[in-house]
Amino acid sequence: MSAGNIVILTGAGISAESGLGTFRDKGGLWENVALEEVATPEAFARDPARVHGFYNSRRKGAARAAPNAAHDALARLERGWAGEVLVVTQNVDNLHSRAGTTNLLHMHGALHRARCAGCDHKWDAPAVMAPEDPCPSCAAPSTRPDIVWFGEMPHHMHEIFTALAAAELFVAIGTSGAVYPAAGFAAEARRLGARTLELNLAPSDVICDFDDARHGPATRVVPDWVAEMLG
Repeated sequence: MSAGNIVILTGAGISAESGLGTFRDKGGLWENVALEEVATPEAFARDPARVHGFYNSRRKGAARAAPNAAHDALARLERGWAGEVLVVTQNVDNLHSRAGTTNLLHMHGALHRARCAGCDHKWDAPAVMAPEDPCPSCAAPSTRPDIVWFGEMPHHMHEIFTALAAAELFVAIGTSGAVYPAAGFAAEARRLGARTLELNLAPSDVICDFDDARHGPATRVVPDWVAEMLG
């Protein structure tokens, strides 16, 4: 293909081989925790200490994890591709940036960032957050993880749809296709004229929206695809 723009959506499957659990599989993050208890604005209002405790634990786990061959391959593609490569991740870990990806949008927020529920100021999160932590801007004790919870609007939607409109290729990696709006990106990209490719452990819920698919572990299928793209 020509060196046109590429938009890549990544989900939990790309980080699974780094030791970070996926959400929906057996043994995943939600198997023993009800999402309404830790991942909604209502849960935070009801029991902020419990919500902070959950994300403190996730932050600690993400800090111990290391980028894997799939993260490294996408950073290599960004460096070597003549067109623009944008990675849009549903993940809240920072493994993409630690691997070297720079053109990156965290649509569901990031564990390493905090924000104020009052004034919306954002800053780098400490390793441990607590309900009484003051906002560094307004001093209110209303700090929360900069995570998009269920029922909230994902970040960067305008930039994402603008990028989809300019893309020649859309690739989804390690995502189930079960969570919208991200699950609709392939259909939107295809409608706008882009080719679509799925790289996933198994067929996603929206496999019909892809022109091509390769299935297997991310640490194998992603580096193989990147090697082909870079020749």
